[in-house]
Amino acid sequence: MATMKQSDRLGLSTLEDISTLILQSHDLGETLNNIVELVARRMQSEVCSIYLLQEDGATLVLHATHGLPKESIGKVSMKLGQGLASLAIEQGQPISVINPEEHPRYLYFRETKEERFHSFLAIPLIERRQPIGVITLQTTEKRSFTTTEISALSTIAFQVSSVVTNAKLLNSINEVARASQTPSKKTHQNQELHNRAALRGTVAYPGVVSGPAYILDEKCGFSDLIDEIEVDSEKEKKRLTEALEETRIQTVFLEKRVAQKLSEQDAAIFHTHLMILEDRAFQDQLLKEITDGHSAPYALKKVVASYTEAFTRMDDPYLRERATDIMDIGRRLLANLTGNETTRLKFKKKGILVAREILPSDMATLEHDKVLGIVTEAGERNSHAVIMAKSLGIPALVGIKGATQQTEPGALVIVDANSGCFFVRPSEAIIEEYRRLEADCSEELDRINEYRHRPAISRDGVRVTMRANIGLISDVEIAQRNGAQGVGLYRTEFPYMTRNTFPDRQDQYQLYRKIVESFQGEPVTIRTLDIGGDKALPYFTPPAEDNPFMGWRSVRVSLDNRDIFRTQIEAILMAGVHGPVKMLFPMISGIEELWACKDVVTEAKEQLRREQLPFKEEIPLGIMIEVPAAVQMCKFLAHEVDFFSLGTNDLIQYMLAADRNNPLVNKYYNPLHPAVLQAIKYVSDTARKQGKGVCICGEMATDPVNFTVLLGLGIREFSVVAPFIPRTKAFLANLDCQRAMEISEQLLQMSDSQSIRTCVVDELHKMGARPTQT
Repeated sequence: MATMKQSDRLGLSTLEDISTLILQSHDLGETLNNIVELVARRMQSEVCSIYLLQEDGATLVLHATHGLPKESIGKVSMKLGQGLASLAIEQGQPISVINPEEHPRYLYFRETKEERFHSFLAIPLIERRQPIGVITLQTTEKRSFTTTEISALSTIAFQVSSVVTNAKLLNSINEVARASQTPSKKTHQNQELHNRAALRGTVAYPGVVSGPAYILDEKCGFSDLIDEIEVDSEKEKKRLTEALEETRIQTVFLEKRVAQKLSEQDAAIFHTHLMILEDRAFQDQLLKEITDGHSAPYALKKVVASYTEAFTRMDDPYLRERATDIMDIGRRLLANLTGNETTRLKFKKKGILVAREILPSDMATLEHDKVLGIVTEAGERNSHAVIMAKSLGIPALVGIKGATQQTEPGALVIVDANSGCFFVRPSEAIIEEYRRLEADCSEELDRINEYRHRPAISRDGVRVTMRANIGLISDVEIAQRNGAQGVGLYRTEFPYMTRNTFPDRQDQYQLYRKIVESFQGEPVTIRTLDIGGDKALPYFTPPAEDNPFMGWRSVRVSLDNRDIFRTQIEAILMAGVHGPVKMLFPMISGIEELWACKDVVTEAKEQLRREQLPFKEEIPLGIMIEVPAAVQMCKFLAHEVDFFSLGTNDLIQYMLAADRNNPLVNKYYNPLHPAVLQAIKYVSDTARKQGKGVCICGEMATDPVNFTVLLGLGIREFSVVAPFIPRTKAFLANLDCQRAMEISEQLLQMSDSQSIRTCVVDELHKMGARPTQT
């Protein structure tokens, strides 16, 4: 027999083969059938079979086979202590036999016609140190399986064990949940407190819903984990390797589930998880900690903590939330290391999910059709869990302190994700009021949905452009569903965060191309890389700074690393061939920086010409106006660019010296501060006079009062989180643009924010333009 290459034998051990195999399957039976077909082919064996232990733990039953009659599946069975297959379980190691028919444990089954096979190899399937079945090979020739072949099949057996366990786990997710535990008793005083007061948080996705509370319990955490005194490093490394492999398989299943329930774009986060699990730097750090004398769980605790700390230090909330992905991976890895399964929450009926924090794997395994609303104590609105909630249209509140402690499982709760209120066991009066409000909101939602694909037009006929802010591939589908007119801000940082080195030009080009083509002729504004300072990449560590918020970051990092900058620009230019693309430079503060950026664009074009690669010769260039210097310099900068993007989030912070994520000073973060309005008016007027486009790209525009002011200041293009587009269109339809302009002229003469807001609210009331509530 021809010698088989070792790489071919080990093919199934690669994640790509496992992913492909699973994605071609729809249930456990089909998955196992695909496995035996693939293994038989890879191992050049006439027969490959999988036997699984039944619930009694004493009977092996044939579940899948290639080479034996299919009708024997489910019929052929043997007790432990009978047959060669069960011998592998009893001994806990591979069994290889030539002339198996002569072995005293040989068990003959008439229906299988196995007498024609003269070699036999069996490997036990082990999951969490417990046998769950056997995988076997048989050949007609007398074949002595080599050590390499046995090792290869052992690797396959390990993966099959995870496949079987996780398939059973996922099949059980849709089962009806058991009745909730009896709610714990609380004092009359606490009950009265709950009846009277609402917990407050931040709206992540609007809406009003009510129902029983389901508490997401956090198991298998790191907090109570301590290091071991004496550690066998080699044993711990083996434990880690097995846990990594098992976690990879779990991640593939989670990816498949989300792809089926939502979309492949929403499932893309688990590609990121797989990349981290495969990342050599991540693995090397874990192995180093073990080599230094730590146990595998404690090593994981240290490495996850360091990664999490690096992400949580980041200024950008979107990137800061990537700490959640590391925590998610760490939690699942730890569960596999320690053998403690994470608890899967099941909904007996539709209700409200309450949690300290919801990780992507939690969202992946939940029954989405039963989740009416989401409440979290964690305060980030850019988490993947919230992104998934938005794509599903689930009202969500974040930053509700003490929500899990003050909520009993099964207690009636109300989520008012319009006003940011969360009620636990509300009084009858509150319940009745919210019943009416929910009915009104249902009607309002139907009304708003009519605006998804309507043009954005004011009551007096002024057209406004509504684009979407995106950062993930999954945002594309959400943007399209909500009627976005292209992308006003594509934040390109995320692909860089998921790798162990900078992505090459081809990878970036393919990603940008996919997004550009998805919008079918609508413009896509791609912002160049915004890292540095507190936004450290795992493979690109910035220097220590006393104040990274005003340090070496954003375009300054790009200009100091021209090769990286030029590579990204080349990819953007190449993507421009596939649709209208605009290029946006962040955090420009002066004309010299802008000239330097344009020089790199020229270099990129020259490089593409040398390589004779197609690209867009003329592409609109713009800058983010997000620092006060750019406001003051905008009349000069306008001569050099085609458009401005007003990044109100950072502009307000820098102008008012108020970090909106800092609870000590966020009260000073005020979009209607007179200085902010004066700055926006100046930029808008300057752009209009010089024939340049200007777009608002921050959250300021999602508030109806702020939107009215911005419209009055002359802004006609907005880029917001996509779910806010329909309700903004609906609000605009009742708004008189000419009157908004008159109001804004009055506002520019006012000296305090409260007077400004009061004036706008009063005028909106007179116009009959009301903010949409859903």
